[in-house]
Amino acid sequence: MTDDADIARVLMDLAQERGAGKTFCPSEAARRLAQDWRPLMPAIRRVAADMPLSATQKGRAVDSAKVKGPIRLGLRRGA
Repeated sequence: MTDDADIARVLMDLAQERGAGKTFCPSEAARRLAQDWRPLMPAIRRVAADMPLSATQKGRAVDSAKVKGPIRLGLRRGA
């Protein structure tokens, strides 16, 4: 079972690996956490919403916990 702390750690690792101004798909974090990664996607989005990450969809800022469809995550400016 993957907990929120594991998810947060992987999200920040990915964000820092990419660096400022770069984004990643939340599924990349899920894939690092589990072979059967799809069930993790709601938790990934929920945890990301409370972190210093920005979520975008088609280039516009969105709430990762509420929006439907594909999103990208990246470090917030100044984070």
